[in-house]
Amino acid sequence: MPDSPQSARALGLDFGTTNSAVALAEAGKAPRLAHFASTAGDTETFRSVLFFEGGRPKQRNAELAYAGPSAIEHYLESSQKGRFIQSLKAYLGDASFTGTIVGGRQRTLEALIGLILQKLLAAAATSLGPLPDRVIVGRPVHFTDARTRQDDELALTRLRSALRIAGITDPIFEFEPVAAAYAYQQSIRQSELVLIADFGGGTSDFSLLSLAPNTSAQSGRIEILGNDGVAFAGDVFDRAIVRHAVAPRLGKGSHYVSWPDKVLPMPDWVYAKLERWHYLSFLKSAPTIEMIERVQSTSDAPQEIAALLNLIDGDLGYELHAQVNRTKIGLSSAIESPFHFDLFPLAIDWQATRGEFNEWIQPQLDGIAQTVEALLGATGVRPGAVDRVFLTGGSSFVPAVRDIFATTFGREKLAGGNELTSVATGLALRGLV
Repeated sequence: MPDSPQSARALGLDFGTTNSAVALAEAGKAPRLAHFASTAGDTETFRSVLFFEGGRPKQRNAELAYAGPSAIEHYLESSQKGRFIQSLKAYLGDASFTGTIVGGRQRTLEALIGLILQKLLAAAATSLGPLPDRVIVGRPVHFTDARTRQDDELALTRLRSALRIAGITDPIFEFEPVAAAYAYQQSIRQSELVLIADFGGGTSDFSLLSLAPNTSAQSGRIEILGNDGVAFAGDVFDRAIVRHAVAPRLGKGSHYVSWPDKVLPMPDWVYAKLERWHYLSFLKSAPTIEMIERVQSTSDAPQEIAALLNLIDGDLGYELHAQVNRTKIGLSSAIESPFHFDLFPLAIDWQATRGEFNEWIQPQLDGIAQTVEALLGATGVRPGAVDRVFLTGGSSFVPAVRDIFATTFGREKLAGGNELTSVATGLALRGLV
């Protein structure tokens, strides 16, 4: 029997571009987050990735498909790299992308996302026990690549179809920053006017809300004054590091001699693939490798091209991007952070500075600032009237991002906490309303 709105059991499902999380809320109890097993220990986040293992299944009609932590683990351990897919949420608003071929079969975008959600919910049930029928699902204010209202509607329709594949037939959608407000509301003792800024892997979303505290006498009121967002976030920051710091050390910008004695630049499309680590597998094809080997023979940067070939041949994209992420995280707490990655016949050594990183992501920083300004303008709210700014999501730790809000509202008004799971917790709490 389905849970009624007042049955006091609800599931919060935060399907993210990079990470997902699930929370269960029950009346009179603190919300509980699902924990997911991994070789590094239990985690409260589930990577939004799929890995289809190469080779033939041991059992007929069995499909060697993995999601979440196990997808990464099997990918790294597999002798046949198979097909690794990530950031699928980013394509929901892109009408030109309908799916891809995996293992000789055409898979729709909805089917691929549905498979991730199936495995996410199964793992959540292992952690939380039987899941309720009432499910609140997060959505960004504007989906990545959604340039019009029709694009956003397409994205929502596709997400609904993927949820249906995973067994969720009647989801309730809520804006992700609004969901974070439900989580933040649990900590307040008086009414506040709050700006919620949620930075995911693919989108940055903002909501302005008036919140009243939860008391024993009544449930706290939440009034939404306005929402806005931009279709970029943490993934773009990582790609900036690869583009500006890693790719030039692997031959980007170099030249080679083509017959007959024509000097040509190293193709940029190779490095565009490098910016998304799982795309490195697409470069590991005989025609591409042969092309790069020909380039190397007459290149003015032969060692750098040799290192690029070793990166592709070793399928080391995941390891490279893990180091990129570590460097980005390091720059959140220090003005410099070392980057080191061994690739025969050279090592990529670079002392990253916060200043140059900020320069690389300045267009995105400007976009965030302009969107917040537009939201304030649309709602007629002065920055001084905002009591608190709650920052959540992985990129909320980037100092240049925090500086935008500190400059506009005052650093003393900034708050945060549970940056990777507050949306899931808030979605579950929203389900009790």
